[in-house]
Amino acid sequence: MAEVPKLGPRDAGRMLGHGYFYDQLSPGMRFRSMGRTIFESDLTAFCNVTWMLEEGFVNTRPDARHTIQGRFVPGMLVYTFAEGLVVPSFNFTGLAFLHNELDHTGPTVVGDTIHVEVEITEVRRASKGNRGLVRSLNRVVNHRDEVVLTYKPLRMVSGSPQAGA
Repeated sequence: MAEVPKLGPRDAGRMLGHGYFYDQLSPGMRFRSMGRTIFESDLTAFCNVTWMLEEGFVNTRPDARHTIQGRFVPGMLVYTFAEGLVVPSFNFTGLAFLHNELDHTGPTVVGDTIHVEVEITEVRRASKGNRGLVRSLNRVVNHRDEVVLTYKPLRMVSGSPQAGA
């Protein structure tokens, strides 16, 4: 059997999926997540794990008609999916989720595809250590180009090695 070659010490480049350090972000910077379609199985799993058993979420044949057409999903499902779509931008660098302001602006139904458009609105160094505070405006947009949710998280994010302690 042939010996497997070893590469030894080297600069392998930046790791794919490594998030931004706070000092790599600046107000006005924008980025966008990939898209994610919401399926019936997502609605079922979310309702089961959270015990969100409101009739509109769990009954496909309710006694009264609802004003929203289709299988609407909980707003918190939309929010948690949005955070899941954004989290790669803070992999290995996110330290704490400190605050949030959230507004639901439209319904989301099974079959909708959402993505998140992020605009950095504030970046400042924290009072201690090599870390900073990053605030953004996150808009969750469906495939019809409708903003269905906005939120403004404040996160504590690590600084790059170049930013120093």
